[in-house]
Amino acid sequence: MSGLTYLFDTAQQWLFETLVQPALFMLGQANVLEDGYAATGWLLVGLLQLGVMVAVIGPLERWRPVEPLRDRGAVHVDMLYTLIHRLGLFRLALFFTTEPLWNALFGALRAHGWKTLQLDALWPGVSDLPVVSLLLYLLVFDFVDYGIHRGQHRFEWWWRLHALHHSQRQMTMWSDNRNHLLDDLLRDAIIVFVAQCIGVAPGQFVAIVALTQLSENLHHANLRLWFGQVGERLWVSPRFHRMHHAMGLGPEATPGQGTHQHPHAAVPGGNNFGVLLPWWDMLFGTANFEHRYEPTGVRDQVEADADGRVRDYGRGFWAQQWRGLLRLVGRA
Repeated sequence: MSGLTYLFDTAQQWLFETLVQPALFMLGQANVLEDGYAATGWLLVGLLQLGVMVAVIGPLERWRPVEPLRDRGAVHVDMLYTLIHRLGLFRLALFFTTEPLWNALFGALRAHGWKTLQLDALWPGVSDLPVVSLLLYLLVFDFVDYGIHRGQHRFEWWWRLHALHHSQRQMTMWSDNRNHLLDDLLRDAIIVFVAQCIGVAPGQFVAIVALTQLSENLHHANLRLWFGQVGERLWVSPRFHRMHHAMGLGPEATPGQGTHQHPHAAVPGGNNFGVLLPWWDMLFGTANFEHRYEPTGVRDQVEADADGRVRDYGRGFWAQQWRGLLRLVGRA
């Protein structure tokens, strides 16, 4: 761990001094050098993730694809979503918009005596064991993500945004970040609030986010892969998560689409919401371990409504974002 940390810190320092710091000076933004250094860390994590995706997950997709790629244009749009998030453009937007609000909120709370709960300090010795501490926080954030994911399917207004993520009918390793920006903003707000409340260290938070994102890239891959009877119950596999995206299973069981409940759905409301661990699905009865590889998408993309129309989720990035707003206000 210490060796990996040293390599990462060295690379971050080099990238900051070579690229980010000169750019900030040139733009007259020397007052945000500290924030720029932190942003360099996120940029480096994103570059490493992209490297693993291209070098490892990509060849796996070509080795055992679930289905041939018929619509590469849709995949290219997903790649744009991934680059926006992994290269820090989304976080840069948050830095200039929501971060000042968060700083003001938590500053006011601390001024009134509110103290952060140091979760790993509740048990003697845990904070001195970095790996154990990291796993503890990973468990907490994964449970929070499970709850968020249930909410995205449970509440109709939230589903209208989240449906964009499910509308990809050619799911690949690039599909993880295919989300409406408001959906991402809401999830980010919840995660940041939890992180502040439980006192996760910045380095641990970066590691948890990096591991979660990379694992989700694998889960969304066009890859015929499962982890066996035991492994499927230890970590979410591409097969397990594909069942969540299966047309007629998870998405159609939401309040907005409830009349199309699929006969094989594990429970009303969908299944396989786990992000990293299937444990929460097993605990709350939402797990579906059927060994199937179903077509993905949302049924209203192919099934006409009473007026003979199918729903259009948009082809390009801006069209998808705009149509998500229209769905949110009931105009699409």
